[in-house]
Amino acid sequence: MKSLRELYRIGPGPSSSHTMGPSYAAEIFKSKTPGAASYRVTLYGSLSATGRGHLTDLSIIKTLHPAQSEILWERKELPLHPNGMLFEALDEAGRVFESWTAYSIGGGALMDSSGASDTPEVYPFNSMAELLELCDREGKTLWNYVEDYEGPGIWDYLREILDAMKSAIDRGLEKEGVLPGGLNLMRKAPTYYIKTTQAKGIIEKTGTMFSYALAVSEENASGNVIVTAPTCGSSGVLPAVLFFLKEYYNLSDEKLIRALATAGLIGNFVKSNASISGAEVGCQGEVGTACAMAAGAAAQLMGGTPHQIEYAAEMGMEHHLGLTCDPIMGLVQIPCIERNAIAAVRAMDCASYVLLSDGRHIISFDEVVSTMAQTGRDMKRQYRETSEGGLAFFHRIPGRKRKEKKRK
Repeated sequence: MKSLRELYRIGPGPSSSHTMGPSYAAEIFKSKTPGAASYRVTLYGSLSATGRGHLTDLSIIKTLHPAQSEILWERKELPLHPNGMLFEALDEAGRVFESWTAYSIGGGALMDSSGASDTPEVYPFNSMAELLELCDREGKTLWNYVEDYEGPGIWDYLREILDAMKSAIDRGLEKEGVLPGGLNLMRKAPTYYIKTTQAKGIIEKTGTMFSYALAVSEENASGNVIVTAPTCGSSGVLPAVLFFLKEYYNLSDEKLIRALATAGLIGNFVKSNASISGAEVGCQGEVGTACAMAAGAAAQLMGGTPHQIEYAAEMGMEHHLGLTCDPIMGLVQIPCIERNAIAAVRAMDCASYVLLSDGRHIISFDEVVSTMAQTGRDMKRQYRETSEGGLAFFHRIPGRKRKEKKRK
């Protein structure tokens, strides 16, 4: 299993698989072809279907600048993943002298045509069951193993991640106006937060998490800097839960950083054994994983045992099984932003539910991850980030929903 540095990445939104990954791939190819007069980049599958709304073409063109770039859109999928890219470097005569096929597999990570990535394995275990066995045998909790295998330097990195999450919340709570892209969607985080400060009881608690999750998700939708947790599209869930609990229980940053480590392991298990790519498994792999990460982190911060943390993560994923990825107009806005807010509260509910138990349950986290992967494979293509099904289908053209009802 790979380093948490590969899961948590700081960068601009709106999509880790559609902007961060392609931009990183373009950077790699540019470094290998310094003599290119121009470039041609073909985007396949989901990258083609929703690339314009996700700013895929603009991120690639910006990275390859000052060389001219031609972007081609091809709806068919390449063999290994729905997010395929073919980079071609051209000489002055317009002849291709170098090409490279790459895949953006989620969270900003890449894979080449052989199925390999360029980053090493760090952890000797690859499942939650193996990690829990270590915890039981050695008396440690989950986050202890992050330093064991990544070294003490990982804490400085996670502190940067925590700071970037807090910065995204702070910026998102201050900014007002309309999100870019054409949906004319107003930012909600500032007004939600103001109303929350005037409320009491359950509205105060849930409203705080709502406003934090909205703040980050709206920053992501605007193309501003956020943290993949595990993706851009699901970046609001974990920060909302962490900073709500920090304020509610007056927790130190050190405790939050350890919770980040635990959440990272949970996300890495999903990434290694299933997928965090909406194009491959639907939104269950993005918001579902984010909810599992946040639920596990919350359980730890509220005093849960390793087995209760595992249970909370399992619940967070289980109750998102089958969730489709159907962004309207290919934008990471509707239903994505609201899903982050609701998933944050659901993560807290999972942790609270589990802490009332002794941690014993029937379905394991590893089993629900395998189920999510199978569900994603069984899901029709139009429900996996193509904007061809679900909510996106009825909102491709203004008034389409009304016409469809009349036709029936």
